[in-house]
Amino acid sequence: MRHRLGLLMALAVILLSFAGIPGPPPAHAADALLSRDRPVTVSSTENPFVGANAVDGDPGTRWSSEFADPQWIQVDLGASAEISEIVLNWEAAYAKAFQVQVSADARTWSTVHETAAGTGGNQRLTVSGTGRYVRMYGTERATPYGYSLWEFQVYGTMDDGGDPDPGPGEKLLSYGRTGTASSSQNDGHCQECTPARAFDRDPATRWATSPTNGWTDPGWISVDLGATAQISKVVLQWDPAYAKSFQIQVSADHTNWTPIYSTTAGTGFKQTLTVSGTGRYVRMYGTERATPYGYSLWEFQVYGTGGDPLTPPPVPPDPADPPRIVWQDEFNTPAGTRPDPAKWTADPGTGHNNELQYYTDNDNVSTDGAGHLVIEARKRATPGTSCPTDPLTGSGTCQYTSARINTGNKFEFTYGRVEARIKVPKGNGLWPAFWMMGADFLDGRPWPYNGEIDIMEILGKDVKTSYSTVHAPAYNGGGGIGAPYKLPGDADYSDDFHVWAAHWDSKGIVYSLDGRTVLTLDKARIEQTRGPWVFDHPFYLILNLAVGGDWPGPPDASTPFPARMLVDYVRVYQ
Repeated sequence: MRHRLGLLMALAVILLSFAGIPGPPPAHAADALLSRDRPVTVSSTENPFVGANAVDGDPGTRWSSEFADPQWIQVDLGASAEISEIVLNWEAAYAKAFQVQVSADARTWSTVHETAAGTGGNQRLTVSGTGRYVRMYGTERATPYGYSLWEFQVYGTMDDGGDPDPGPGEKLLSYGRTGTASSSQNDGHCQECTPARAFDRDPATRWATSPTNGWTDPGWISVDLGATAQISKVVLQWDPAYAKSFQIQVSADHTNWTPIYSTTAGTGFKQTLTVSGTGRYVRMYGTERATPYGYSLWEFQVYGTGGDPLTPPPVPPDPADPPRIVWQDEFNTPAGTRPDPAKWTADPGTGHNNELQYYTDNDNVSTDGAGHLVIEARKRATPGTSCPTDPLTGSGTCQYTSARINTGNKFEFTYGRVEARIKVPKGNGLWPAFWMMGADFLDGRPWPYNGEIDIMEILGKDVKTSYSTVHAPAYNGGGGIGAPYKLPGDADYSDDFHVWAAHWDSKGIVYSLDGRTVLTLDKARIEQTRGPWVFDHPFYLILNLAVGGDWPGPPDASTPFPARMLVDYVRVYQ
Protein backbone atom coordinates (compact mmCIF):
# COMPACT_ATOMS: atom_id res chain seq x y z
CA MET A 1 0.00 0.00 0.00
CA ARG A 2 2.63 2.52 1.04
CA HIS A 3 5.28 1.42 -1.45
CA ARG A 4 3.25 1.22 -4.65
CA LEU A 5 3.36 3.63 -7.57
CA GLY A 6 0.24 5.32 -6.33
CA LEU A 7 -1.91 4.57 -9.38
CA LEU A 8 -5.52 3.49 -9.09
CA MET A 9 -5.57 -0.18 -8.23
CA ALA A 10 -6.33 -2.31 -11.28
CA LEU A 11 -9.25 -4.48 -10.39
CA ALA A 12 -7.66 -7.57 -11.80
CA VAL A 13 -9.80 -9.95 -9.86
CA ILE A 14 -8.38 -13.46 -9.55
CA LEU A 15 -10.51 -16.29 -8.22
CA LEU A 16 -12.81 -14.24 -6.03
CA SER A 17 -16.11 -14.59 -4.29
CA PHE A 18 -17.68 -11.28 -3.36
CA ALA A 19 -21.03 -9.77 -2.52
CA GLY A 20 -22.03 -9.15 -6.15
CA ILE A 21 -22.09 -12.87 -6.95
CA PRO A 22 -25.29 -14.64 -5.89
CA GLY A 23 -25.27 -17.11 -3.05
CA PRO A 24 -22.86 -17.77 -0.19
CA PRO A 25 -19.15 -18.47 -0.69
CA PRO A 26 -18.09 -21.99 -1.67
CA ALA A 27 -18.54 -24.75 0.87
CA HIS A 28 -14.84 -25.54 0.72
CA ALA A 29 -13.11 -22.46 2.12
CA ALA A 30 -9.79 -23.38 0.50
CA ASP A 31 -11.35 -23.82 -2.97
CA ALA A 32 -11.31 -20.94 -5.41
CA LEU A 33 -13.64 -19.56 -8.06
CA LEU A 34 -11.87 -20.75 -11.23
CA SER A 35 -14.30 -19.69 -13.96
CA ARG A 36 -14.42 -15.89 -13.51
CA ASP A 37 -13.84 -14.18 -16.89
CA ARG A 38 -12.41 -17.35 -18.46
CA PRO A 39 -13.00 -18.13 -22.19
CA VAL A 40 -16.47 -19.57 -22.89
CA THR A 41 -17.85 -21.60 -25.80
CA VAL A 42 -21.58 -22.23 -26.31
CA SER A 43 -23.76 -24.31 -28.58
CA SER A 44 -25.81 -21.27 -29.58
CA THR A 45 -26.71 -17.75 -28.52
CA GLU A 46 -29.93 -15.82 -28.32
CA ASN A 47 -28.49 -12.38 -29.08
CA PRO A 48 -27.35 -10.35 -27.25
CA PHE A 49 -27.11 -12.83 -24.35
CA VAL A 50 -23.62 -14.19 -25.06
CA GLY A 51 -21.79 -16.93 -23.17
CA ALA A 52 -19.27 -14.59 -21.52
CA ASN A 53 -22.13 -13.06 -19.54
CA ALA A 54 -22.39 -16.25 -17.46
CA VAL A 55 -18.83 -16.00 -16.07
CA ASP A 56 -18.47 -12.22 -15.62
CA GLY A 57 -19.52 -12.12 -11.95
CA ASP A 58 -22.43 -9.79 -12.78
CA PRO A 59 -25.79 -11.30 -11.67
CA GLY A 60 -27.59 -8.92 -13.99
CA THR A 61 -26.14 -10.35 -17.22
CA ARG A 62 -26.87 -13.78 -18.68
CA TRP A 63 -26.31 -16.32 -21.44
CA SER A 64 -29.31 -17.66 -23.35
CA SER A 65 -29.45 -20.37 -26.02
CA GLU A 66 -31.68 -21.09 -28.98
CA PHE A 67 -35.04 -22.75 -28.25
CA ALA A 68 -34.00 -26.34 -28.90
CA ASP A 69 -32.46 -29.45 -27.27
CA PRO A 70 -29.62 -30.18 -26.59
CA GLN A 71 -27.67 -27.02 -25.75
CA TRP A 72 -24.48 -26.42 -23.77
CA ILE A 73 -22.08 -23.88 -22.31
CA GLN A 74 -18.44 -24.70 -21.50
CA VAL A 75 -15.65 -22.76 -19.80
CA ASP A 76 -11.91 -23.17 -20.31
CA LEU A 77 -10.15 -22.91 -16.92
CA GLY A 78 -6.76 -22.51 -18.60
CA ALA A 79 -5.21 -25.57 -16.94
CA SER A 80 -6.29 -28.79 -15.30
CA ALA A 81 -8.11 -28.43 -11.98
CA GLU A 82 -9.77 -30.51 -9.29
CA ILE A 83 -13.43 -29.49 -9.47
CA SER A 84 -15.39 -29.53 -6.19
CA GLU A 85 -18.47 -27.38 -6.70
CA ILE A 86 -20.64 -25.94 -9.49
CA VAL A 87 -23.04 -23.01 -9.07
CA LEU A 88 -25.82 -22.60 -11.64
CA ASN A 89 -27.91 -19.47 -11.24
CA TRP A 90 -30.75 -20.05 -13.68
CA GLU A 91 -33.00 -17.55 -15.34
CA ALA A 92 -36.64 -18.64 -15.71
CA ALA A 93 -35.63 -20.66 -18.79
CA TYR A 94 -33.83 -23.50 -16.99
CA ALA A 95 -32.87 -27.12 -17.61
CA LYS A 96 -35.10 -29.93 -16.40
CA ALA A 97 -32.51 -32.53 -17.49
CA PHE A 98 -28.81 -31.77 -17.73
CA GLN A 99 -25.32 -33.00 -17.03
CA VAL A 100 -22.22 -31.28 -15.67
CA GLN A 101 -19.19 -32.65 -17.50
CA VAL A 102 -15.41 -32.22 -17.35
CA SER A 103 -12.75 -32.79 -19.99
CA ALA A 104 -9.01 -32.50 -20.49
CA ASP A 105 -9.30 -31.61 -24.19
CA ALA A 106 -12.89 -30.39 -24.82
CA ARG A 107 -13.50 -33.54 -26.89
CA THR A 108 -13.83 -36.45 -24.47
CA TRP A 109 -16.20 -35.69 -21.59
CA SER A 110 -16.81 -37.29 -18.18
CA THR A 111 -20.05 -36.68 -16.29
CA VAL A 112 -19.70 -35.50 -12.67
CA HIS A 113 -23.38 -34.62 -12.10
CA GLU A 114 -26.59 -35.68 -13.82
CA THR A 115 -30.26 -35.03 -13.14
CA ALA A 116 -33.62 -35.36 -14.87
CA ALA A 117 -35.37 -33.26 -12.24
CA GLY A 118 -33.64 -29.89 -12.35
CA THR A 119 -35.28 -27.27 -10.14
CA GLY A 120 -33.92 -24.06 -11.65
CA GLY A 121 -33.17 -21.15 -9.35
CA ASN A 122 -29.76 -21.04 -7.71
CA GLN A 123 -28.30 -24.57 -7.64
CA ARG A 124 -25.08 -25.44 -5.78
CA LEU A 125 -23.79 -28.85 -6.82
CA THR A 126 -21.06 -30.73 -4.95
CA VAL A 127 -19.05 -32.66 -7.52
CA SER A 128 -15.73 -34.44 -7.88
CA GLY A 129 -13.74 -34.47 -11.10
CA THR A 130 -10.60 -33.29 -12.87
CA GLY A 131 -10.36 -31.34 -16.09
CA ARG A 132 -9.43 -28.13 -17.86
CA TYR A 133 -12.88 -27.71 -19.42
CA VAL A 134 -16.23 -27.79 -17.61
CA ARG A 135 -19.64 -27.65 -19.26
CA MET A 136 -23.34 -27.70 -18.54
CA TYR A 137 -24.96 -29.99 -21.13
CA GLY A 138 -28.74 -29.52 -21.23
CA THR A 139 -30.87 -32.27 -22.74
CA GLU A 140 -34.41 -31.23 -21.76
CA ARG A 141 -35.76 -27.70 -21.28
CA ALA A 142 -38.21 -26.91 -18.50
CA THR A 143 -39.95 -24.25 -20.65
CA PRO A 144 -40.66 -23.72 -24.38
CA TYR A 145 -37.74 -21.31 -24.41
CA GLY A 146 -34.02 -22.12 -24.42
CA TYR A 147 -31.47 -22.48 -21.62
CA SER A 148 -30.47 -19.35 -19.74
CA LEU A 149 -27.92 -18.82 -16.95
CA TRP A 150 -27.21 -15.65 -15.02
CA GLU A 151 -24.06 -17.27 -13.61
CA PHE A 152 -22.08 -20.47 -14.28
CA GLN A 153 -19.45 -20.76 -11.55
CA VAL A 154 -16.81 -23.47 -11.18
CA TYR A 155 -15.00 -23.90 -7.86
CA GLY A 156 -12.00 -26.08 -7.12
CA THR A 157 -8.23 -26.17 -6.93
CA MET A 158 -5.88 -25.70 -9.85
CA ASP A 159 -3.25 -28.38 -10.31
CA ASP A 160 -0.23 -26.68 -8.81
CA GLY A 161 2.04 -27.66 -11.67
CA GLY A 162 5.47 -27.10 -10.16
CA ASP A 163 6.93 -28.35 -6.92
CA PRO A 164 5.21 -31.72 -7.42
CA ASP A 165 5.28 -34.51 -4.90
CA PRO A 166 8.43 -36.32 -6.01
CA GLY A 167 8.36 -39.95 -7.00
CA PRO A 168 10.54 -42.56 -5.31
CA GLY A 169 14.04 -41.16 -4.98
CA GLU A 170 13.23 -37.99 -6.96
CA LYS A 171 14.58 -34.65 -5.75
CA LEU A 172 14.95 -31.05 -6.80
CA LEU A 173 18.36 -31.35 -8.49
CA SER A 174 18.95 -27.79 -9.70
CA TYR A 175 18.81 -25.82 -6.44
CA GLY A 176 21.98 -23.82 -5.87
CA ARG A 177 23.82 -25.44 -8.79
CA THR A 178 26.02 -23.52 -11.23
CA GLY A 179 24.31 -22.01 -14.26
CA THR A 180 25.44 -20.44 -17.51
CA ALA A 181 23.53 -18.55 -20.18
CA SER A 182 23.79 -17.03 -23.63
CA SER A 183 23.84 -13.59 -21.92
CA SER A 184 22.70 -11.93 -18.68
CA GLN A 185 21.20 -8.58 -17.81
CA ASN A 186 22.64 -6.35 -15.06
CA ASP A 187 21.30 -2.80 -15.08
CA GLY A 188 18.76 -0.58 -13.37
CA HIS A 189 15.89 -2.54 -14.88
CA CYS A 190 17.12 -5.99 -13.86
CA GLN A 191 20.00 -5.93 -11.40
CA GLU A 192 22.14 -9.07 -11.17
CA CYS A 193 19.72 -11.06 -13.33
CA THR A 194 22.26 -13.83 -13.66
CA PRO A 195 21.70 -17.57 -14.24
CA ALA A 196 22.12 -18.31 -10.52
CA ARG A 197 18.90 -16.40 -9.84
CA ALA A 198 16.90 -19.00 -11.73
CA PHE A 199 18.21 -21.82 -9.54
CA ASP A 200 17.92 -20.20 -6.07
CA ARG A 201 14.29 -21.20 -5.42
CA ASP A 202 13.57 -17.54 -4.72
CA PRO A 203 10.50 -16.51 -6.76
CA ALA A 204 11.41 -12.82 -6.51
CA THR A 205 14.72 -13.11 -8.40
CA ARG A 206 15.22 -13.97 -12.06
CA TRP A 207 17.58 -14.51 -14.94
CA ALA A 208 17.19 -12.39 -18.08
CA THR A 209 19.13 -12.07 -21.32
CA SER A 210 21.04 -8.84 -21.84
CA PRO A 211 19.39 -6.03 -23.83
CA THR A 212 22.80 -5.24 -25.29
CA ASN A 213 23.25 -8.49 -27.18
CA GLY A 214 20.68 -10.93 -25.82
CA TRP A 215 17.36 -9.77 -27.22
CA THR A 216 17.83 -12.07 -30.18
CA ASP A 217 17.18 -15.69 -31.07
CA PRO A 218 18.38 -18.15 -29.98
CA GLY A 219 18.82 -17.59 -26.23
CA TRP A 220 19.53 -20.17 -23.58
CA ILE A 221 20.22 -20.97 -19.92
CA SER A 222 21.73 -24.20 -18.59
CA VAL A 223 22.46 -25.77 -15.22
CA ASP A 224 25.21 -28.15 -14.13
CA LEU A 225 23.65 -30.80 -11.86
CA GLY A 226 27.10 -31.84 -10.62
CA ALA A 227 26.83 -35.44 -11.85
CA THR A 228 24.82 -37.53 -14.29
CA ALA A 229 21.11 -37.54 -13.48
CA GLN A 230 17.88 -39.05 -14.77
CA ILE A 231 15.59 -36.09 -15.49
CA SER A 232 11.85 -36.58 -14.99
CA LYS A 233 10.36 -33.10 -14.64
CA VAL A 234 11.20 -29.48 -15.45
CA VAL A 235 9.35 -26.46 -14.04
CA LEU A 236 9.68 -23.08 -15.76
CA GLN A 237 8.27 -19.90 -14.17
CA TRP A 238 8.49 -17.33 -16.93
CA ASP A 239 8.69 -13.57 -16.75
CA PRO A 240 6.53 -11.86 -19.45
CA ALA A 241 9.60 -12.18 -21.70
CA TYR A 242 9.02 -15.87 -22.44
CA ALA A 243 9.78 -18.37 -25.18
CA LYS A 244 7.15 -19.18 -27.78
CA SER A 245 9.39 -21.90 -29.21
CA PHE A 246 11.96 -23.72 -27.12
CA GLN A 247 13.50 -27.07 -26.26
CA ILE A 248 14.58 -28.70 -23.03
CA GLN A 249 17.89 -30.39 -23.74
CA VAL A 250 20.31 -32.64 -21.81
CA SER A 251 24.02 -33.18 -22.24
CA ALA A 252 26.89 -35.12 -20.72
CA ASP A 253 29.54 -32.55 -21.67
CA HIS A 254 27.73 -29.19 -22.21
CA THR A 255 28.64 -29.47 -25.89
CA ASN A 256 26.51 -32.19 -27.45
CA TRP A 257 22.82 -31.70 -26.66
CA THR A 258 19.81 -34.01 -26.94
CA PRO A 259 16.26 -32.56 -26.92
CA ILE A 260 13.86 -34.23 -24.47
CA TYR A 261 11.05 -31.69 -24.92
CA SER A 262 10.13 -29.34 -27.75
CA THR A 263 7.29 -26.88 -28.38
CA THR A 264 6.39 -24.06 -30.77
CA ALA A 265 3.42 -22.97 -28.65
CA GLY A 266 4.93 -21.92 -25.32
CA THR A 267 2.37 -20.38 -22.96
CA GLY A 268 4.61 -18.45 -20.60
CA PHE A 269 3.87 -18.09 -16.88
CA LYS A 270 4.32 -21.44 -15.08
CA GLN A 271 4.94 -24.54 -17.17
CA THR A 272 5.44 -28.00 -15.69
CA LEU A 273 6.95 -30.40 -18.20
CA THR A 274 7.09 -34.16 -17.77
CA VAL A 275 10.25 -35.33 -19.52
CA SER A 276 12.64 -38.27 -19.66
CA GLY A 277 16.34 -37.94 -20.29
CA THR A 278 19.82 -38.52 -18.90
CA GLY A 279 22.63 -36.00 -18.53
CA ARG A 280 24.68 -33.86 -16.22
CA TYR A 281 23.60 -30.61 -17.87
CA VAL A 282 20.08 -29.40 -18.61
CA ARG A 283 19.19 -26.30 -20.58
CA MET A 284 16.28 -24.31 -21.89
CA TYR A 285 17.11 -23.45 -25.50
CA GLY A 286 14.80 -20.74 -26.85
CA THR A 287 14.46 -20.32 -30.60
CA GLU A 288 11.57 -17.84 -30.86
CA ARG A 289 10.69 -15.08 -28.40
CA ALA A 290 7.06 -14.28 -27.63
CA THR A 291 7.87 -10.56 -27.16
CA PRO A 292 10.37 -8.08 -28.62
CA TYR A 293 12.40 -8.51 -25.45
CA GLY A 294 14.69 -11.36 -24.53
CA TYR A 295 14.20 -14.51 -22.46
CA SER A 296 13.65 -14.34 -18.71
CA LEU A 297 12.93 -16.97 -16.04
CA TRP A 298 12.10 -16.45 -12.39
CA GLU A 299 12.65 -20.16 -11.75
CA PHE A 300 14.14 -23.06 -13.73
CA GLN A 301 13.72 -26.21 -11.63
CA VAL A 302 14.93 -29.68 -12.60
CA TYR A 303 13.63 -32.79 -10.81
CA GLY A 304 14.85 -36.38 -11.02
CA THR A 305 17.30 -38.82 -9.52
CA GLY A 306 21.09 -38.83 -9.38
CA GLY A 307 23.07 -35.64 -9.86
CA ASP A 308 24.74 -34.01 -6.88
CA PRO A 309 21.81 -32.17 -5.30
CA LEU A 310 22.13 -29.51 -2.62
CA THR A 311 19.49 -29.47 0.10
CA PRO A 312 17.26 -26.38 -0.23
CA PRO A 313 15.89 -24.58 2.83
CA PRO A 314 12.73 -26.24 4.20
CA VAL A 315 9.40 -24.81 3.11
CA PRO A 316 7.33 -23.18 5.88
CA PRO A 317 4.74 -25.54 7.42
CA ASP A 318 1.06 -24.66 7.25
CA PRO A 319 -0.56 -23.78 10.58
CA ALA A 320 -1.94 -26.80 12.40
CA ASP A 321 -5.53 -27.18 13.58
CA PRO A 322 -7.01 -26.08 15.84
CA PRO A 323 -5.71 -22.52 15.50
CA ARG A 324 -4.56 -20.64 18.57
CA ILE A 325 -3.67 -17.01 19.19
CA VAL A 326 0.10 -16.52 18.94
CA TRP A 327 0.13 -12.71 19.06
CA GLN A 328 -2.42 -10.05 19.99
CA ASP A 329 -2.93 -6.52 21.17
CA GLU A 330 -6.30 -5.67 22.73
CA PHE A 331 -5.33 -2.04 23.57
CA ASN A 332 -6.82 -2.25 27.08
CA THR A 333 -4.62 0.42 28.63
CA PRO A 334 -5.42 3.79 30.25
CA ALA A 335 -6.33 6.69 27.99
CA GLY A 336 -3.32 8.38 26.43
CA THR A 337 -1.07 5.30 26.55
CA ARG A 338 1.28 5.03 23.58
CA PRO A 339 1.48 1.74 21.62
CA ASP A 340 3.23 -1.05 23.52
CA PRO A 341 6.93 -0.65 22.60
CA ALA A 342 7.43 -4.40 23.01
CA LYS A 343 4.97 -4.93 20.14
CA TRP A 344 4.97 -1.82 17.97
CA THR A 345 7.50 0.57 16.43
CA ALA A 346 6.65 4.05 15.18
CA ASP A 347 7.52 4.65 11.54
CA PRO A 348 8.01 8.43 11.16
CA GLY A 349 8.32 10.14 7.79
CA THR A 350 6.22 11.45 4.94
CA GLY A 351 5.19 8.14 3.45
CA HIS A 352 4.99 7.62 -0.30
CA ASN A 353 2.54 7.98 -3.21
CA ASN A 354 2.68 11.80 -2.91
CA GLU A 355 0.87 11.68 0.43
CA LEU A 356 0.56 14.93 2.37
CA GLN A 357 0.91 13.80 5.98
CA TYR A 358 4.00 13.51 8.15
CA TYR A 359 4.00 10.40 10.35
CA THR A 360 5.17 11.46 13.81
CA ASP A 361 7.05 9.44 16.39
CA ASN A 362 3.91 8.29 18.26
CA ASP A 363 2.53 11.81 18.84
CA ASN A 364 -0.59 10.94 16.85
CA VAL A 365 -1.40 7.50 18.29
CA SER A 366 -2.55 6.35 21.73
CA THR A 367 -5.29 4.35 23.44
CA ASP A 368 -8.60 5.96 24.44
CA GLY A 369 -9.17 4.10 27.71
CA ALA A 370 -12.16 2.27 26.21
CA GLY A 371 -10.18 -0.59 24.64
CA HIS A 372 -9.27 1.13 21.38
CA LEU A 373 -6.10 2.32 19.72
CA VAL A 374 -6.67 5.73 18.12
CA ILE A 375 -4.63 6.83 15.10
CA GLU A 376 -5.37 10.52 14.64
CA ALA A 377 -4.73 12.63 11.56
CA ARG A 378 -4.49 16.35 12.31
CA LYS A 379 -4.27 19.56 10.30
CA ARG A 380 -2.22 22.50 11.49
CA ALA A 381 -3.72 25.95 11.23
CA THR A 382 -0.54 26.99 9.42
CA PRO A 383 2.21 24.70 8.13
CA GLY A 384 4.84 24.30 10.81
CA THR A 385 8.57 23.91 10.66
CA SER A 386 9.14 22.19 13.99
CA CYS A 387 8.80 18.61 12.79
CA PRO A 388 11.85 16.60 11.72
CA THR A 389 12.99 16.78 8.14
CA ASP A 390 12.15 13.61 6.20
CA PRO A 391 15.42 12.18 4.84
CA LEU A 392 13.63 10.95 1.70
CA THR A 393 12.04 14.25 0.66
CA GLY A 394 13.71 16.98 2.68
CA SER A 395 10.23 18.13 3.72
CA GLY A 396 9.64 19.48 7.19
CA THR A 397 6.47 21.51 6.83
CA CYS A 398 4.00 19.10 8.45
CA GLN A 399 0.69 20.69 7.47
CA TYR A 400 -0.88 17.30 8.20
CA THR A 401 0.35 14.82 10.79
CA SER A 402 -0.68 11.24 11.45
CA ALA A 403 0.79 7.89 12.56
CA ARG A 404 2.05 4.64 11.11
CA ILE A 405 3.13 1.77 13.39
CA ASN A 406 4.48 -1.70 12.61
CA THR A 407 5.67 -4.91 14.28
CA GLY A 408 8.91 -5.22 12.28
CA ASN A 409 11.77 -6.91 14.16
CA LYS A 410 9.38 -7.52 17.08
CA PHE A 411 6.80 -9.87 15.62
CA GLU A 412 7.24 -11.45 12.19
CA PHE A 413 5.51 -14.62 11.07
CA THR A 414 4.72 -16.90 8.14
CA TYR A 415 1.12 -18.09 7.61
CA GLY A 416 -1.86 -17.91 9.90
CA ARG A 417 -5.11 -16.04 10.31
CA VAL A 418 -4.55 -12.30 10.72
CA GLU A 419 -7.45 -10.11 11.80
CA ALA A 420 -8.26 -6.67 13.17
CA ARG A 421 -11.49 -4.99 14.26
CA ILE A 422 -11.42 -1.44 12.93
CA LYS A 423 -13.64 1.61 12.55
CA VAL A 424 -12.51 3.85 9.71
CA PRO A 425 -12.94 7.62 9.34
CA LYS A 426 -14.86 9.38 6.58
CA GLY A 427 -13.62 12.37 4.61
CA ASN A 428 -12.01 13.33 1.32
CA GLY A 429 -8.30 12.60 1.28
CA LEU A 430 -8.28 10.10 4.18
CA TRP A 431 -6.69 6.69 3.57
CA PRO A 432 -6.77 4.16 6.46
CA ALA A 433 -5.03 0.80 6.01
CA PHE A 434 -4.22 -2.51 7.72
CA TRP A 435 -1.52 -4.40 5.83
CA MET A 436 1.67 -6.48 5.91
CA MET A 437 5.14 -6.18 4.40
CA GLY A 438 7.69 -8.91 3.72
CA ALA A 439 10.19 -8.78 6.60
CA ASP A 440 13.16 -8.83 4.23
CA PHE A 441 12.22 -5.25 3.34
CA LEU A 442 13.84 -4.31 6.66
CA ASP A 443 16.99 -6.13 5.54
CA GLY A 444 17.29 -4.08 2.38
CA ARG A 445 15.30 -6.01 -0.23
CA PRO A 446 13.42 -3.35 -2.18
CA TRP A 447 9.69 -3.24 -2.74
CA PRO A 448 7.96 -5.06 -4.41
CA TYR A 449 10.45 -7.95 -4.34
CA ASN A 450 9.74 -8.47 -0.63
CA GLY A 451 5.97 -8.79 -1.25
CA GLU A 452 3.07 -6.79 0.20
CA ILE A 453 -0.26 -8.08 1.52
CA ASP A 454 -2.95 -5.42 1.91
CA ILE A 455 -5.76 -6.66 4.15
CA MET A 456 -7.84 -3.46 4.28
CA GLU A 457 -7.67 -0.16 2.44
CA ILE A 458 -10.52 2.35 2.29
CA LEU A 459 -10.69 5.78 0.72
CA GLY A 460 -12.42 8.35 2.90
CA LYS A 461 -14.19 9.73 -0.17
CA ASP A 462 -15.89 6.35 -0.75
CA VAL A 463 -16.50 4.65 2.58
CA LYS A 464 -18.83 2.08 1.00
CA THR A 465 -15.97 0.24 -0.71
CA SER A 466 -13.04 -1.68 0.80
CA TYR A 467 -10.06 -3.18 -1.03
CA SER A 468 -7.75 -6.15 -0.46
CA THR A 469 -4.68 -6.62 -2.67
CA VAL A 470 -1.29 -8.29 -3.04
CA HIS A 471 1.81 -6.82 -4.70
CA ALA A 472 4.80 -8.72 -6.11
CA PRO A 473 7.49 -8.11 -8.75
CA ALA A 474 5.26 -9.31 -11.58
CA TYR A 475 2.10 -7.51 -10.38
CA ASN A 476 2.28 -4.32 -8.33
CA GLY A 477 1.15 -0.73 -8.08
CA GLY A 478 -1.83 -0.29 -10.38
CA GLY A 479 -1.37 -3.92 -11.49
CA GLY A 480 -1.67 -5.47 -8.04
CA ILE A 481 -4.04 -8.43 -7.73
CA GLY A 482 -7.12 -7.74 -5.65
CA ALA A 483 -10.72 -6.66 -5.57
CA PRO A 484 -13.17 -4.13 -4.14
CA TYR A 485 -16.09 -5.32 -2.02
CA LYS A 486 -19.01 -3.80 -0.19
CA LEU A 487 -21.10 -4.37 2.92
CA PRO A 488 -24.57 -5.94 2.69
CA GLY A 489 -27.09 -3.32 1.73
CA ASP A 490 -24.28 -1.02 0.53
CA ALA A 491 -23.75 0.15 4.12
CA ASP A 492 -21.15 2.71 5.19
CA TYR A 493 -17.93 1.25 6.66
CA SER A 494 -17.40 4.33 8.81
CA ASP A 495 -20.67 3.79 10.72
CA ASP A 496 -19.35 0.91 12.85
CA PHE A 497 -16.48 -1.48 13.59
CA HIS A 498 -15.80 -4.33 11.17
CA VAL A 499 -13.45 -7.32 11.29
CA TRP A 500 -11.04 -7.66 8.37
CA ALA A 501 -9.13 -10.94 8.21
CA ALA A 502 -6.73 -12.83 5.95
CA HIS A 503 -6.30 -16.61 6.18
CA TRP A 504 -2.84 -17.14 4.70
CA ASP A 505 -1.14 -20.48 4.01
CA SER A 506 0.94 -22.30 1.40
CA LYS A 507 -1.99 -22.45 -1.03
CA GLY A 508 -2.83 -18.75 -1.01
CA ILE A 509 -4.86 -16.14 0.86
CA VAL A 510 -8.57 -16.08 1.69
CA TYR A 511 -9.80 -12.64 2.73
CA SER A 512 -12.94 -12.19 4.83
CA LEU A 513 -15.00 -9.34 6.20
CA ASP A 514 -17.07 -9.95 9.33
CA GLY A 515 -16.67 -13.68 8.72
CA ARG A 516 -17.85 -13.53 5.08
CA THR A 517 -15.36 -14.53 2.36
CA VAL A 518 -14.81 -11.61 0.00
CA LEU A 519 -11.74 -12.60 -2.01
CA THR A 520 -9.75 -15.78 -2.64
CA LEU A 521 -6.25 -15.67 -4.11
CA ASP A 522 -5.04 -19.10 -5.20
CA LYS A 523 -1.26 -19.42 -5.37
CA ALA A 524 -1.20 -22.03 -8.13
CA ARG A 525 -3.68 -20.10 -10.25
CA ILE A 526 -1.76 -16.84 -9.93
CA GLU A 527 1.53 -18.55 -10.85
CA GLN A 528 -0.15 -19.88 -13.99
CA THR A 529 -1.80 -16.61 -14.99
CA ARG A 530 0.06 -13.62 -13.49
CA GLY A 531 3.52 -14.55 -12.23
CA PRO A 532 5.48 -15.74 -9.19
CA TRP A 533 3.92 -15.93 -5.73
CA VAL A 534 6.36 -14.28 -3.30
CA PHE A 535 4.45 -14.62 -0.02
CA ASP A 536 5.87 -17.81 1.54
CA HIS A 537 8.19 -16.12 4.04
CA PRO A 538 7.95 -13.91 7.18
CA PHE A 539 5.88 -10.72 7.15
CA TYR A 540 5.15 -8.01 9.72
CA LEU A 541 1.99 -6.01 10.50
CA ILE A 542 1.31 -2.32 9.76
CA LEU A 543 -1.48 0.10 10.77
CA ASN A 544 -1.66 3.66 9.45
CA LEU A 545 -3.87 6.56 8.46
CA ALA A 546 -2.59 8.53 5.46
CA VAL A 547 -3.74 11.93 4.23
CA GLY A 548 -3.82 12.64 0.51
CA GLY A 549 -1.86 10.87 -2.17
CA ASP A 550 -2.27 9.85 -5.78
CA TRP A 551 -5.11 7.42 -5.14
CA PRO A 552 -7.36 9.16 -2.56
CA GLY A 553 -6.63 12.70 -3.71
CA PRO A 554 -6.24 15.66 -1.33
CA PRO A 555 -8.45 16.62 1.60
CA ASP A 556 -10.72 19.64 1.22
CA ALA A 557 -12.77 22.01 3.36
CA SER A 558 -15.29 19.22 4.09
CA THR A 559 -12.67 16.82 5.52
CA PRO A 560 -13.07 16.58 9.31
CA PHE A 561 -9.92 17.11 11.36
CA PRO A 562 -8.87 15.61 13.61
CA ALA A 563 -9.82 12.34 11.84
CA ARG A 564 -9.61 9.12 13.85
CA MET A 565 -9.07 5.50 12.90
CA LEU A 566 -10.08 3.24 15.82
CA VAL A 567 -8.62 -0.24 16.26
CA ASP A 568 -10.35 -2.52 18.77
CA TYR A 569 -7.82 -5.36 18.50
CA VAL A 570 -5.25 -7.07 16.27
CA ARG A 571 -4.83 -10.85 16.52
CA VAL A 572 -2.77 -13.52 14.79
CA TYR A 573 -3.75 -17.20 14.96
CA GLN A 574 -1.62 -20.18 14.01
